[in-house]
Amino acid sequence: MAERYGGGQGRRYGGGGGRGGGRKPEPEPISGVRDEARLSSELLRMDGASYGRYKSLKGDWDFGDFTLTVQRVQSDPFAPPSRVRVLVPDTGIPKSAWGDPVRRRATADYLGRRARRLLRGSLLKIDTGGQEVIERSSCQLTDGGIDLRIGIDLPGHGRRIDGRTAERELCRTLPDLVDDLDWEEIDTEEAVAFADTVADTVALRAQLAERNLVAFVAEGAVLPRRSGVSDEPMTRGAVPFSPPESLRVSVDLPHRGTVSGMGVPEGITLIVGGGFHGKSTLLHALERGVYDHVPGDGRELVVTRDDAVKIRAEEGRRVERVDVSPFVRNLPTGADTSDFRTENASGSTSQAANICEAVEAGSHTLLVDEDSTATNLMIRDERMQALVHGDREPLVPFIDLVRPLYREHGVSTVLVMGGSGDYFDVADQVVMLDAYHPHDVTDQARALAHERVDADFTLPRARVVDPASVDDTTARGRGRIKRRDTDVLVFGESDIDVRAIEQFADPGQITGAGLALRELVGGRHMDGARTLAEALDSLDEALGRRGVTLLGSDFGGDYVLPRRYEVAAVLNRLRALRVADLR
Repeated sequence: MAERYGGGQGRRYGGGGGRGGGRKPEPEPISGVRDEARLSSELLRMDGASYGRYKSLKGDWDFGDFTLTVQRVQSDPFAPPSRVRVLVPDTGIPKSAWGDPVRRRATADYLGRRARRLLRGSLLKIDTGGQEVIERSSCQLTDGGIDLRIGIDLPGHGRRIDGRTAERELCRTLPDLVDDLDWEEIDTEEAVAFADTVADTVALRAQLAERNLVAFVAEGAVLPRRSGVSDEPMTRGAVPFSPPESLRVSVDLPHRGTVSGMGVPEGITLIVGGGFHGKSTLLHALERGVYDHVPGDGRELVVTRDDAVKIRAEEGRRVERVDVSPFVRNLPTGADTSDFRTENASGSTSQAANICEAVEAGSHTLLVDEDSTATNLMIRDERMQALVHGDREPLVPFIDLVRPLYREHGVSTVLVMGGSGDYFDVADQVVMLDAYHPHDVTDQARALAHERVDADFTLPRARVVDPASVDDTTARGRGRIKRRDTDVLVFGESDIDVRAIEQFADPGQITGAGLALRELVGGRHMDGARTLAEALDSLDEALGRRGVTLLGSDFGGDYVLPRRYEVAAVLNRLRALRVADLR
C-alpha cells in the first residue's frame, strides 16, 4: 500500500493553528457526501459544540481504502465508550494466512494484538484479551481484508466537544493504523510463526483421543504464572516441566516436529503431593489447556481435550430439574432426585448437579480439585460409614461413582487430592508433584489401595428447556446483555452469578455466553422440542458455519466465543430457567 501522507510529518494533513476565539455554532446534521475530508471538516467545526452533536456522525464514512462506520455514540463523556467499525477490504493478507479456520483465527489474533500496540496512548482501544487465542468480535479476517471493532472515548471539555482531538484520532491515528496493518508493513515471519504455534496446538489436541489421552504437558513447559492477578508466565524461579519417563509420550507436529511430554491417559488420574508443590498449578494449566496460547506463554503445548470441564461445589446456586439420582438417593423428604430442583443448593447437591450438567452438555473429561469440592460428596471414610449407616445417608460419594462413570460412559477424571488416600483404590494412575517435579507413583499407591465396591452410574435424564423462560425481550435483541466485572452477567432482567464458572478464560466470553443464550432462543436452536444437548449441537453447527459474529451482528460491544460448556453453565444459573420436560 502506498504511503498515505506526504510531507515531513508523515500525515495526510499538516499541523493546524490554535483554537479560534469564540464558541463555534453547532453544525447542521450531517448529510450528503460522507468521506474522509468531510468527516475531518465536520469534527473541526464541532469543536466546542454541545457533546450531543457527536451523534450526527453515526453511519458510514468512506476513506477510500477503508470504510469507517460509527456504530454507537456515547451520550456524554462519562458514558461507556463509543463504538466504531473499520472495514478494510484488502490488506494484502495472503490466502495462506486465512484459508483455513485455524490460521484465520490465529492471524486475526496476531493483527488484533498488533493493533493494540499501535494504538497505545490513543483514545482508540481494541479488545485483544490475554494469553489465549480465541475467536473474538474485535478483529475478524474477511478473505484478504480485515474487520476491526474499536472503542473510543470521544473527547470533550466537560460536556463540550473536543473536535480537534477527535479529528486527530479518527482522521489521522485511524488511517495510520490501517496503513500499519497492511501485510507489507508487518513482520510476516513473526505473523506466520504465531499462526504455526496455534496450528501445532490444534494438531496436538486432535491427537489426544486417538492416543487414548485426555491431556498432554510438553517437556519444558512453564506452568506457574507471574502472580495471582497476572496470567503471564513466571519469569524467575519457575521450574520447567519434566515428564516422568513412564508417562512420556512423543508426538509429531506439523511445524515443531517431534515433541515429547507427559501424556495423561484416559481413566482416573490422581495428582497428589504436599502443599505448595504444584498440584493445583498443574490442574489449572489443564483447565486452560482447552484453549490455544500465544507464543511465549509457556503453555503453548499444554493441551486438554476440548470437552474438559472443571467441577466444583457451588453452595447457594439454583438447580432446575436436574437428574442427580446417581449421587443423591432416598432423601428424608421423599423428593424425587431424578427431577431435582432447589433455589438454594448445598455444597454437595450443587456439585452433584454440576457433574450431571457437564455430562449432559457432552463432557467426557472432568477436572476436580478437592480444595473447591464438598467433602461429603467426595468421600465417606469407614468410621463415618460405621456411625451413619447407608440407609441414613442419601449421598453416594464420588469415589464410588468415578470408576463406573469412566467404565460405562467413557468419562475420565483428573483429580487433585492431597488429603485422602482412599482415592488410591480407584485410580488408574497417580502422579505426585514434588517441588514442581512430577513423579509416577502409581505402583506405590496401588500397594496401599484396598478393594472397593462401586455404585451404579446411570446417565442423567436429558432436559428440554422451555425457551419462553429465557428472557424473550433479550432473545429478540432488545434486552440488556452486559457483564459486571467478571462476577455477573446481566441478561435482560436477570443477574446471573458466573463466579464459579472457572473456565471463562476471557471476560469477553461472559458477554459471548449471554449472546449465545439469546441466539439459542432467537435462532430457534432451543425450540421446546430439542433437548439441551441437541440445542447446543445446533448452535455449535451454526457457529462453525458463520463464526463468532453469528452471536452479535447487532451488538455494539466486544465479545469472545465461549465454549458450549460455559454456555450451558450460564444457562443453568439463570434463575428464571424452566425445564419443560425430562427424557
